[in-house]
Amino acid sequence: MERNSSDDEEDHQHLIPQNDTRNRHREDPLSSTVTTGGTPRSAFQIEDILSRRKISLNKRYILAAVSLTISIGLVFLITDPPRLFSANFSSFKVDPMSSRVKESQLRALYLLRQQQLAILSLWNGTLVNPSPNHQSANANGSSVLFEDVKSAVSKQISLNKEIQEVLLAPHRTGNYSGNESESDSGDYSYNRCRKVDQNLSDRKTIEWNPRSDKFLFAICLSGQMSNHLICLEKHMFFAALLDRVLVIPSSKFDYQYDRVIDIDRINTCLGRNVVVSFDQFKEKAKKNRPRIDRFICYFSSPQLCYVDEEHIKKLKSLGISIDGKLDSPWSEDIKKPSKKTMEEVKRSFKSDDDVIAIGDVFYADMEQDLVMQPGGPINHNCKTLIEPSKLILLTAQRFIQTFLGKNFIALHFRRHGFLKFCNAKKPSCFYPIPQAAECIARIVERSNGAVIYLSTDAAESETSLLQSLVVVNGKIVPFVKRPPRNSAEKWDALLYRHGIEDDSQVDAMLDKTICAMSSVFIGASGSTFTEDILRLRKDWGTSSMCDEYLCRGEEPNFIAEDE
Repeated sequence: MERNSSDDEEDHQHLIPQNDTRNRHREDPLSSTVTTGGTPRSAFQIEDILSRRKISLNKRYILAAVSLTISIGLVFLITDPPRLFSANFSSFKVDPMSSRVKESQLRALYLLRQQQLAILSLWNGTLVNPSPNHQSANANGSSVLFEDVKSAVSKQISLNKEIQEVLLAPHRTGNYSGNESESDSGDYSYNRCRKVDQNLSDRKTIEWNPRSDKFLFAICLSGQMSNHLICLEKHMFFAALLDRVLVIPSSKFDYQYDRVIDIDRINTCLGRNVVVSFDQFKEKAKKNRPRIDRFICYFSSPQLCYVDEEHIKKLKSLGISIDGKLDSPWSEDIKKPSKKTMEEVKRSFKSDDDVIAIGDVFYADMEQDLVMQPGGPINHNCKTLIEPSKLILLTAQRFIQTFLGKNFIALHFRRHGFLKFCNAKKPSCFYPIPQAAECIARIVERSNGAVIYLSTDAAESETSLLQSLVVVNGKIVPFVKRPPRNSAEKWDALLYRHGIEDDSQVDAMLDKTICAMSSVFIGASGSTFTEDILRLRKDWGTSSMCDEYLCRGEEPNFIAEDE
């Protein structure tokens, strides 16, 4: 596009200042003369004028240079040159010692500020009596506030030592000995979230020496997989008391246990055959067709054994015949289970029949001091009898090495279907997200965990909000969940290699295993998923002094009305 001539003129006006009072110059392209104010002047005359000006300027520069030389000479004559230059350049030298001292002082001031804030927080927390909602208790019921104070004081002693080191660092020389006074030589380290001492030397157990021709058929029907695993562990206790081999149920009647636990390992732990799979049981009973001689129910109400006609049909479809009717040796309500002793169980369930079935013992309350011991009530050579299969165990370790590292917190955040369940309890165990975030942040601050592994069935809307609100020391603590399958990641390769990658029960057991290996675990009160994790932690020796249920001792700050 061509520009208008007026635009060119305007540009020139901006680039070349114009003044109406000054004589304007114009050049004749056909002549070598320049006219100024109408008077022609030769180009040679202009060159002559410029030449004279250059000479004049050169004289001035020479004169200035001579004067400067004379001045410098006079300064040298009337002063001491070494002293003069020494004084001038000394101010330009950078003192490395001074720089290091200033840097150390600034670092020390920052650390002192952090220490002041921490001590003020400790001071305010200990002077004000904690409310019952914010006071935790240990297994003996006593307050653990003292543990928090001791841990906080330990951190401040360590921080004080760090400040001293920072201030002393610039002054140390190569032969610095670093001797400390006797009062400073003690070990003040204190881990608030240290591992729980299991007192294994005080463990009391019973022997499991079953007769090879007597069997106990495990019936576990209430709840999901976590309930069934707890039920199965109790069945082992019953089998040991009754001197029977335990029959693991078929996957057509119950869960496919061999995908999540190693059944043969149980026999290895005891050094004898104490459990058999359903297929092994059928093989042994070929001569005498597979049957259940007596079906005994632990609970008599509200329903015998949790077994209905549908379950009976499933058993019969497996080729199992059931002789006799379901019965119970006592009157026992599943909603109000009474405490039973080993002697009562032996007396009530003793039978000469070859195969008996007992169901469902999940809610059975029997010999809790024995049952809740690390490793359970039965004498064996392993840490625990029921634990994740080797494939799941290795996969969990690989995931931790890839994403979490050694120091991580695990959180079981149960939400789906938990609102109604919790609100039926007194007090409720379903917490608003902001309140839950405060509870989590307190534990993170206490344990110094780097990340949180999140095991949850919550919606993304809930977990995203929770993630944004868990803030410690001004930083959001990152949540980690198991990512979708990615062929570039190899931590889960074992599951794919063995074709069990898409099994929901395998996924659940993998979550449990990761949580059980954490430094600190936060569980969901009332969840058997959490209870099974706590069992594994207890048996594996990974339980921490900081393990607790989410917002333990607190009530939700808002509870919806009943329907």
